[in-house]
Amino acid sequence: MSLPAESKTNRPPVPTGGFKGSDLPPLVTDKPPRVLIAGGGLGGLFLGLLLERAEIPYEIFERSAEIRPLGAIMSLSPNILPAFEQLGLYEELMAFSKPSRSGIMLTDKLKLIGKMVPTSPEIMGYERILFARPQLHDMLFNKIPKDKMHMAKKVLSFQQNHEGVMVRFSDNTTIHGDILVGADGAHSSVRQHLYKTLDKQGLLPKGDTKQMNKGYISLVGTTVELDPKDYPGMLEEDSESNLIIGDKKTPYTWVTFTVPGNKICWNVVVQLGLAEVADDQFKSSDWVPQQNKAMMDSIRHFKTTYGTMGDLFDVTPMEGVSKVYFEDMLFETWHHGRTVLIGDAAHKLLPSSGAGAVNAMQDAVILANHLYDIYPTSFENVKQALKGYKEERFDAVKDQYPQSYMAARLMYGHTFSERILRHIVFNWTPNSVTQKQLNKNTAYRPQANFLPQAPKRGTMDTIPQNPSRRARPEEADKSKAVPGEVITL
Repeated sequence: MSLPAESKTNRPPVPTGGFKGSDLPPLVTDKPPRVLIAGGGLGGLFLGLLLERAEIPYEIFERSAEIRPLGAIMSLSPNILPAFEQLGLYEELMAFSKPSRSGIMLTDKLKLIGKMVPTSPEIMGYERILFARPQLHDMLFNKIPKDKMHMAKKVLSFQQNHEGVMVRFSDNTTIHGDILVGADGAHSSVRQHLYKTLDKQGLLPKGDTKQMNKGYISLVGTTVELDPKDYPGMLEEDSESNLIIGDKKTPYTWVTFTVPGNKICWNVVVQLGLAEVADDQFKSSDWVPQQNKAMMDSIRHFKTTYGTMGDLFDVTPMEGVSKVYFEDMLFETWHHGRTVLIGDAAHKLLPSSGAGAVNAMQDAVILANHLYDIYPTSFENVKQALKGYKEERFDAVKDQYPQSYMAARLMYGHTFSERILRHIVFNWTPNSVTQKQLNKNTAYRPQANFLPQAPKRGTMDTIPQNPSRRARPEEADKSKAVPGEVITL
């Protein structure tokens, strides 16, 4: 594979058998960098759409021949919705979403444990929304120009130097560009090859050699369209959300949400080591419908407000059921040379706080801002842009790990101490304290610096972000005048 003719520069030709060093001086060009994105998930697609608007050339390479997004429920918070507004996607997103204004936590006997504190759109400006994940993926995927989306392109290896980066795929084709973005998930091929290379050179931190933690396993699915007469909660404007906690003999948590289209998304979670059927699932790394069915058969009797889980399983297409590991890991190395990681490839959060996809798209926003600021395109400017991206994002991501651990213990934990903790939080914590924390969590809302800013919504103040050195050089200069000060855009 070769780059389109219009993308070629005056760079020396790169041999396809390798990407060797050169005695030539680093290439400097007035053209924007060509970005190669590995991974057609939400983070990669969102980055592609941002680069499209920034007029930065890019291509997306997805390892699968056909993308099969998880059939799970998904939520988006106010932390990313302004960026959707900037891209003109907010109304389309809301058309297949329901607001998640509240929810209840029940025992396996359907007795009330506690109620979630409702969000306040008057304060936050946006509501937390729920929808089936494939619908968001389809929306983003369909916005990418077809000539920039390449399927069945798994990254096998890559080489980089001051002239560029060359990527080799498993089909033995190659391509070269200026920047490689690893947006290929928790088990990123880009990260694995980068870390292997850095480890050989003695440049990989010890923490980055560890395996990701696996604490939970989950099955997720979405029903077909159901009759509202049998499920009247579907007619409500907001999503009917129920989180049900098993007793000591039933170490599971199962969750149901109503979504547009008269469908119900469900999710069954169990701690590894507490149920034999889940441990059997864990030992199998592949998605095997027969194994999923075995686990589903063992929990058909679990009660929900819609009957049993078995009733929901019977109206859920089996091919849409997915197995998901709840893993977590914060990697230290996010970039090296011309290569950079975003989303789960750089930081895998427990999904308990609903922040995984949000963070991947926030990464895309901040990375796009720094790529936009590259001028002229040179190796040094590329490295500075990738460094600036990590510096702006790392602490914001790191701060979320304690919250995700706490949320997981409250929602999915079944040890004695976790049951006590859940009782304390839902019975003794004032709503005002919870609301204050919600406001704090939603104050970080990065936007694309190169697009018109989304209008201010709500009464709360949001955290300002670093201005663009290219789009607003005068503000960037001011931000350097006072150390630590960030200018509000």
